[in-house]
Amino acid sequence: MRLLSRYGGLRRNAAVGGADSEWYSPPPSNSNKLGFRHIVTSCRAVVLPRFGGPEVLELRDDASVPDLKPSEVLVRARAVSVNPLDTRMRSGYGRSLFEPLLPIILGRDVSGEVAAIGASVRSLSVGQEVFGALHPTAVRGTYTDYAILSEDELTSKPVSISHVEASAIPFAALTAWRALKSTARISEGQSVLVVGGGGAVGFAAVQLAVAAGCHVSTTCGSESIDRLLAAGAEQAIDYTTQDIELAIKRQFDAVLDTIGVPETERVGINLLKRGGHYMTLQGETASLTDRYGLAIGLPTATAILLKKQIQYRYSHGIEYWWTFMRADAEGLDQIRRLCEVGKLKIPVDKTFPITQVREAHEAKDKRHIPGKVVLEVD
Repeated sequence: MRLLSRYGGLRRNAAVGGADSEWYSPPPSNSNKLGFRHIVTSCRAVVLPRFGGPEVLELRDDASVPDLKPSEVLVRARAVSVNPLDTRMRSGYGRSLFEPLLPIILGRDVSGEVAAIGASVRSLSVGQEVFGALHPTAVRGTYTDYAILSEDELTSKPVSISHVEASAIPFAALTAWRALKSTARISEGQSVLVVGGGGAVGFAAVQLAVAAGCHVSTTCGSESIDRLLAAGAEQAIDYTTQDIELAIKRQFDAVLDTIGVPETERVGINLLKRGGHYMTLQGETASLTDRYGLAIGLPTATAILLKKQIQYRYSHGIEYWWTFMRADAEGLDQIRRLCEVGKLKIPVDKTFPITQVREAHEAKDKRHIPGKVVLEVD
């Protein structure tokens, strides 16, 4: 694969390309406005040409790579994780937004090396190992040899973990971070309930809350109890055999509901202290816009959220939120620090080469693999 630069002076970077004979070219010192113009002409990518099952995914060798904007970074991907959002998008979730943009590239998480940087990027350098995640609405995802992310969507990869391990972390951890730290603003000594602690977001939330000095309870399946207790949860309740409301004897400052069905919403809200925060990952914006279109669905979702916020504020004295992942440079840096000292990790159950992306999606669809799945891109 050959990388092209408008500035010339091609140079091989063994750390980035190695035996693959990949190349990069640094911009001259006077290129402070333009950054790179077309560093890579094309590369492999998993493309979604239409919605459907795993069989619709296509691994193409000629996916185009856009020019880098000044704040963007080109990452030579080494591992990308498969998130529930990926399989849902493939099946048509977010259709109202993504259908006019097809074909798109799936994927949110990435771990790899910096292949090139835009002109205004200051915190990262070529050859540096990095990990990070794209926003949920990005249309050029990370299932590709070369992913493009903004500078604030990336940080240094912890040296103590592999690319496979690193790729499983950012999207889930940033989702949990936004809910607990940006929205609820949890602090030492507070109590936190994570509904669905067995999933990636739930497990990340438990670890983040424990690291913040909170008293953490969680619900999960029986297979996850030991892992969650080992991560620092004070109570892990098997929702399949126990009544959550009877098993829990306290009220909470914050509840993160990763399941988001009416019953978990009811229980979570009833277990909150006055002034507490209830946050669910299952907001209705995407489903309503898919059903009614953006013109009707978006204002309808806004009205429903506002109604619930007012209702619960007056009936229970609590704050109600739909939460989702958003880029947060400070949050990602804190996540990196926690990973480095072993306080945040998300286990990977199985890896697939990116050439077997259909098999990976099928395994997740059929729930053959309950935990994290990662695609290796080498």
